[in-house]
Amino acid sequence: MSLVFDNVDKHYGDLQVVDRFSATFRTGEVVALVGPSGCGKSTLLHMAAGLERPSSGQVLCDGKPVAKPDPSRTLVFQEHALFPWLTLGDNVALALEFQKQSKAAARTQATTWLSHVGLAGFEGYYPHQVSGGMRQRAALARAFIARPATLLLDEPFGALDALTRLSLQDVLRTLVAEAQPSVLLVTHDVDEALFLADRVLVFSARPARVLREFTLPHRRKGHDLGDFATEKRQILALLGVEVDAIA
Repeated sequence: MSLVFDNVDKHYGDLQVVDRFSATFRTGEVVALVGPSGCGKSTLLHMAAGLERPSSGQVLCDGKPVAKPDPSRTLVFQEHALFPWLTLGDNVALALEFQKQSKAAARTQATTWLSHVGLAGFEGYYPHQVSGGMRQRAALARAFIARPATLLLDEPFGALDALTRLSLQDVLRTLVAEAQPSVLLVTHDVDEALFLADRVLVFSARPARVLREFTLPHRRKGHDLGDFATEKRQILALLGVEVDAIA
């Protein structure tokens, strides 16, 4: 499923957050959106999800304007957004129940997907009974169980500790390789962008404009990103980070 932003502007009153943004996101690729806080990256995801409308220009999914949310485009937030009164299994199954599948079939698939994200045996636990990383694993299972064509990730690991974040990056990469959705990932973690993405778009401060696009030549085999030191330094420099200070 292709997703196209065609000369998109977004205003909230006098505040412009996106400035004439055009891009095409191809089926099966992972694209990371990196930029300063508040520059409009999350707004782009919300427009792709159908939660926001452009002030001008258009967002197209397979050639049709995006006018409202659709199960084929799933948005995952930094906070897990699980329902606290439901077990992890019921939270994950709910995505299929909304698609009119039977509760029994949905719960069977939920058990399978929880296993995929390392939560086998935790189907009957409630969100408050497990760690933040486990809750985010369940959120990923809920996103993937409906097999969306487009996955929109808004800093999904930003609130987690460093080790949990690395582990979940591995989980996400495995799930993406198997399910092959198109992925738009908003992140402030340059290493995360380099590890997960096929392309990285670096944005300016608000209103969002693309300063530069990086195409990464091959998938990373592990978290050693030494081969991408040049790209990392260039991205950080574009973001205004003193590169020599971290060399």
